[in-house]
Amino acid sequence: MSSERATNNVTQNVATDNAANVAINNAARAATDYTIEELMIAAIARELKDDELGFVGLGTAARAFTLAVGIPIAAARLAQLGHAPGFSIYWGNLLTPALDVIPDALLQDAYTHWPAAASPADVGYKIDMVTRGRFDVSFESAPQVDQYGNLNITELGGSSPPKTRLVGCLAQTEHLAFIKRPIIVTDLSRRAFVPAVDFITSVGYYRGEDSRRALGLPGPGPSLCVTDKAIFDFHPLSKKMRLRSVHPGITLDDVLAAMGFEPVVDGPMKETALPTAEEVRLIREVIDPHGMLFQAKRLSA
Repeated sequence: MSSERATNNVTQNVATDNAANVAINNAARAATDYTIEELMIAAIARELKDDELGFVGLGTAARAFTLAVGIPIAAARLAQLGHAPGFSIYWGNLLTPALDVIPDALLQDAYTHWPAAASPADVGYKIDMVTRGRFDVSFESAPQVDQYGNLNITELGGSSPPKTRLVGCLAQTEHLAFIKRPIIVTDLSRRAFVPAVDFITSVGYYRGEDSRRALGLPGPGPSLCVTDKAIFDFHPLSKKMRLRSVHPGITLDDVLAAMGFEPVVDGPMKETALPTAEEVRLIREVIDPHGMLFQAKRLSA
């Protein structure tokens, strides 16, 4: 065997051993007491990169606020405390708010006094940043999501007049049109995950394959869909929602039973990585000690 080949083999073996050691260490550090929201926060935080800018939208109240605002803000701060200290967000009228001092109560007075790099009064400033491609990530939630990642926050029923009017488009249409990596955050249910949304508020991959590109939208489309039962991405060719991992304790049958369409399932089934014990501690004791960002039911691994 040549010395070059021997060196390559040694390098490959070391890399394999290192990867195995990392997996073992992560398993040893995995939390045994966590909530599904904490698992979602940790999973999203791992997708965020240093020096990126993320757009956090609005949430009305209760579960909608948890999904649209609470989980994304907690994930942003968790990333800051770990691998991405330079990650920042734009939330409401606050550009790069100090996430180490989240107010005890998220009232108007708190927004006024919350330290931030800037607080532009004109919402047009924010939309201009979106259309200029200044945002790397956005966090999106909706009561209807279809198999191609199209979102509906406008109306339900598919009739005229509609059966139910929702909050309306806000700026979500622009988010999915321009932002580089939109991440959908919502709960998995047959009512929410439908073959085709009743109204396309925000275009995901439209009808699949090259149909989004044919519309001339500059952004690449949604990157992930993180739910309370599984995580999805999108197939690179068909652009149909694809199962990436299922959460611990959830089966493939559980996931399929909670969807109105069948996602792409290819390769061996993967399990979503658990949050580490340190990540859970940070979420509970440092990031959100007052429980302002989300309310959750505790699970056991």
